[in-house]
Amino acid sequence: MTRQLHFNLFLHDTGHHEASWRLPESDPHANLSLEAHQHLTRVAEDAKFDSVFLADSPVLWSDPARRPSGKLEPTLLLAALAASTRRIGLIATASTSYNEPFNLARRFASLDHLSKGRAGWNIVTTAGDAAARNFGLDDQPLHKTRYERADEFLRVSTKLWDSWTDDAVIADKQRGVHALRDRVRAVGHHGEYFRVDGPLDVPRSPQGYPLLVQAGSSENGKEFAAKWAEAVFVAQPTLAESQAFYADLKRRAVAAGRNPDQVVILPGIVPVVGDTAAQARELDAELERLIAPEHAIGTLATVLGVDAERLKLDEPLPIDLPAEEEIEGHKSRRTLIVDWARRDNLTVRQLIGKLGGGRGHRTFTGTPVQVADTIQEYFENGAADGFNIMPAVLPSGIEAFAAKVVPILQERGLFRTEYTGTTLREHYGLPRPANSLELASR
Repeated sequence: MTRQLHFNLFLHDTGHHEASWRLPESDPHANLSLEAHQHLTRVAEDAKFDSVFLADSPVLWSDPARRPSGKLEPTLLLAALAASTRRIGLIATASTSYNEPFNLARRFASLDHLSKGRAGWNIVTTAGDAAARNFGLDDQPLHKTRYERADEFLRVSTKLWDSWTDDAVIADKQRGVHALRDRVRAVGHHGEYFRVDGPLDVPRSPQGYPLLVQAGSSENGKEFAAKWAEAVFVAQPTLAESQAFYADLKRRAVAAGRNPDQVVILPGIVPVVGDTAAQARELDAELERLIAPEHAIGTLATVLGVDAERLKLDEPLPIDLPAEEEIEGHKSRRTLIVDWARRDNLTVRQLIGKLGGGRGHRTFTGTPVQVADTIQEYFENGAADGFNIMPAVLPSGIEAFAAKVVPILQERGLFRTEYTGTTLREHYGLPRPANSLELASR
């Protein structure tokens, strides 16, 4: 088969540009609206996207004065979206630092059953002391510790998903046997971070495991992705940086004993689409004009690990910023931002303007053909297997992308015109995992 693009829609209230909620067209309450999320998901499904994605964090993300910051719990929302869609995949973020394997494995197995095999889990380790304080801790665990816990968390979760064999449930009314007892087994995990007996109280789900997604780009993050991730969301602002990340992660996957074609790499792109280049630039300029730098500067300071008072809007970043190894959270994003600012000699105000659209992801402003050309260039030159589509403004951004960009890529034979599978794994061209406990017993 000819290699084709994969598209995920990153759902984010009124859009990924931080000022999108201030446009006259925007619903500033969309973040809490089931109807708004249903509309966006249906647009993506009609365009034959592989999946939609909801980010999450166990802490208030940003200054609530700055933009809509309330978040519905994503697996609950995706369960509702599963009932109003048929084919599109449904991916939610959940933290390994502030959950327990049994509850989270149960939640995603339940979503996979309810959606008939369309669930995905974006695995995060959660940075920041503010999140830690919501769970009775004074400080966040060390970066290395968070990834060690995440690795064990995945080992426990996969055992729990495998604690029922695929043929365990027979529902034999004549014999009065619903499930074969010897096909439902304890996992007996006793590790450094978790003790879990099992079995899970949900039978093995349609996909076996939900699709495993990861988004960290630190050294620990890339090693974790190479071992576990089946799809990777990544922020790289240039083609060259995307190519370097793509080649590096594929090499790491091979070193981990995996097929690199089964690690789908999806850079984020923030498309600002206009019928003409001038219209696209006009929308981009309007959005940048609506940014409130007094709010944005605090978020930037947190990522950089400095006091906000040290960042002067019309001056470059301070020279003596903490190095990446001194930062316990957002390591890769911190380095991306600093390198970008130094390379382009940006003032703090200019940097805030660029980050306002995509937080370090590639922002592209242009016509439908220009956007399609950029996507094709990345796809055909070793930089991407597809894209995490992050419209600057919602719903108009995904409506324009679906109506004007997708048909161009379909005409070029680069994107599907119909779904060929029913599960999220099938959309991404990934196999259903074998039952590890069953294999071990042979």
